[in-house]
Amino acid sequence: MTPKIIFSIASISGMLAVGLGAFGAHALKSKLEASNLLSTYQTAVQYHFYHTLLLLALGLVMYKIESPMLSYAAYTTVAGIFLFSGSLYTMCLTNVRWLGVITPIGGLLFILGWLFLLLAVLKSA
Repeated sequence: MTPKIIFSIASISGMLAVGLGAFGAHALKSKLEASNLLSTYQTAVQYHFYHTLLLLALGLVMYKIESPMLSYAAYTTVAGIFLFSGSLYTMCLTNVRWLGVITPIGGLLFILGWLFLLLAVLKSA
């Protein structure tokens, strides 16, 4: 993945995180509170934002370090956003609870993204 692609994805991801956060806080708040899913939705938005920031950092690091590990970090982070936050968003909006089994896979992908970043930095020195 190139820095330009990563920054583009991060920009879109950031816009979605803000939009989905506002949507949950305003349009869905009463529905989510009634089903006890408001904190789950907030977790989805929070991790979405954290990992959008990771994508931005990866794009910046790619200007200094050439490593396929940084591309792997970007791919796993994007997939983690889709699987972790995406499964929680979908679960909250549809009340399909079995989607919660997908969420830990996204969490594992987040961990791998951070690990690939670490490996890239360690190998660059």
